[in-house]
Amino acid sequence: MKGITTPEGRQTLERFKMEAANEVGVDLKQGYNGDLTSREAGSVGGQMVKKMIDSYKQGDRH
Repeated sequence: MKGITTPEGRQTLERFKMEAANEVGVDLKQGYNGDLTSREAGSVGGQMVKKMIDSYKQGDRH
């Protein structure tokens, strides 16, 4: 994960990713997830972006 410089930042991003995957029904594992389809991986990324936009609109700008 380039650009994430602290262990806390990496952990936060990992939890966020797992939460988004759970919400869209994708079974992510810790570590390697190269067996996911493009659709599954895209669903997780899309959900993460949606949650970030919703958070921004609500004023949670950390």
